[in-house]
Amino acid sequence: MNLRSVDLNLLVVLQVLLDEQHVSKAAKKLQMSQPAVSRALQRLRQTLDDPILVRTLNGYDLSARAVTIRQQLKQVLLDVEGIMQPEHFDPSKAEGVLKLTGLDLELVLLMPTVVKMLRLKAPNLRVEIVPQRSEHFDLLEQGEVHFLATGLQPKTVQDQYRRMEVVKTNHVCVMDKNNPLAKGMTLEQYVAASHGLVSITGKGPGVMDEVLTEMGYKRKIMLRLANFMSVSAFCSGSDLVFTLPEIMGKHLMFNDDLVIRPLPKEVDLPNVTFYFYWHERFQHDPMCSWVRSELEQLLENSSV
Repeated sequence: MNLRSVDLNLLVVLQVLLDEQHVSKAAKKLQMSQPAVSRALQRLRQTLDDPILVRTLNGYDLSARAVTIRQQLKQVLLDVEGIMQPEHFDPSKAEGVLKLTGLDLELVLLMPTVVKMLRLKAPNLRVEIVPQRSEHFDLLEQGEVHFLATGLQPKTVQDQYRRMEVVKTNHVCVMDKNNPLAKGMTLEQYVAASHGLVSITGKGPGVMDEVLTEMGYKRKIMLRLANFMSVSAFCSGSDLVFTLPEIMGKHLMFNDDLVIRPLPKEVDLPNVTFYFYWHERFQHDPMCSWVRSELEQLLENSSV
């Protein structure tokens, strides 16, 4: 039998007919007209090649095959109903794996708070921080992680990515407290300084360099680093100036040798917005839906 040729709605009618063993009673329970239920019964008889209901001295009774079907059909309909209804996620009992990824900046600034929330509300849910790849969004695209924390954006606008804004921040200068520029600096002094640059890709100029080029200036990049967490060690005790997102600059203030200073007022560097990204494939996943709702509450009640 070709299942595509079968109207599965007939199974609901069949279940009530098997329970009531009477067309009129079944019609009333189904809130259908009696002729409509009679037509459904005829179609069921043709499809199953069985009378289903047989006349007896006391009314109608089930055929031998109908008795067998009745035992199977209830569970089948329960299974179908379970498939069609949203799956319930109970964080207190969840034992799956939530996979997160991001660059060192995003991981250090954003993920500890998230993980603490998960440990409190979903103690059996394991968390894996997956190392990033050179192509920032590959892990999302390939379904290897549930969430990506990043201040970067996809190279192309793709409908399969969804995102939640976490925080927006401006840029500041981080330098050693004994750097002469810590007392204040003009645009010319900033440009002439020795600069450190964190380059995630290891290629090309930074955003600041593009802005300065448009203004007719060029700064001197004396050190290029691959991650943000090494800035403190390289900046402390040196003449290097790092231009960083303010939330990262504040994080580095655990080092008493460093200070934060504003950019020269002439420099109009765009703010950085950090997001949690996820792929469309996990939009309706019960675990990910719960995590997103918790993230929203977390962001409403705290400042990163």
